[in-house]
Amino acid sequence: MKEPVFSEEDDSMIVIVPSSDFKISYTINYNHPLLKAQYLALDINDDVFKKELAGARTFCLEDEADTLQQQGLGQGANYENTLVVGKSGVIKNKLRFENEFIRHKILDLLGDLYVLGQPIKGHVIALRSGHSLNLKTVRKIQQQKDRYFMGGIEGGECANNKELDINEIMKILPHRQPFLFVDKIVHLEKGKSATGIKNVTINDYFFKGHFPGRPVMPGVIIIEAMAQVGGVMMLAPEENRGKLAFFMALNNVKFRRTVLPGDQLVLETVAGKIKSRTGQVHARALVDGKIVAEADLMFALVES
Repeated sequence: MKEPVFSEEDDSMIVIVPSSDFKISYTINYNHPLLKAQYLALDINDDVFKKELAGARTFCLEDEADTLQQQGLGQGANYENTLVVGKSGVIKNKLRFENEFIRHKILDLLGDLYVLGQPIKGHVIALRSGHSLNLKTVRKIQQQKDRYFMGGIEGGECANNKELDINEIMKILPHRQPFLFVDKIVHLEKGKSATGIKNVTINDYFFKGHFPGRPVMPGVIIIEAMAQVGGVMMLAPEENRGKLAFFMALNNVKFRRTVLPGDQLVLETVAGKIKSRTGQVHARALVDGKIVAEADLMFALVES
């Protein structure tokens, strides 16, 4: 991957960003007690595929099974090779993995990506994706490949995806020290997705009072750092330069781990619905590849 790719359908989305190897971070969240929110991140290689994914079976809800077979689908399915999920659990079967459902969704995604016919170096971040969205993403990857191999981008560089240092960030954001919490932007697709870095050090001013003797980065500062990366993403397009991004709402906020001095926060943001005056952003903060916080953010874009 030379630059990020973004695809979405309804409440599902896939983002792929450049990486030195092949990773998948997947989230499912369905309206069923057994299919509630799950997250799994894996570095994909032969061994991981064989041990962690190949045995994960397909699944469906009990009230969907008859309808699917009447439509001519799943004719070879039975309770042994398919996980049929009822109100109280899996019917006439047992899970091979505690989180077999999300493992199978990753397996589906891998199978669809294989249509490309070659390996990928990229980090795939997916939310509730299905075959239709997976294949839409495959087409976008192929389009990117064609542009690069056909010389459509000079020198392999893309002005819409360059790294931004702190000086370039300050040309976009109005924030200044001590309230600027992004050190650099490592990936940027204007108006669509961005990834930023915040290096957390004991010299950060908030550690003096939070907490003396046991420094922990405040959750509100983590949210602010994610929002600033989202702000760069939304304000980078020329039509939004000079505007301000004000918080309107925070939803689905979760804090999963503490952030300590010495950690490097990787701040990932993906745009939802963007209009001329408002924008929605899904954001995650990670340390060492593990999610420490995530939230859905809503901004109002106003003239400065």
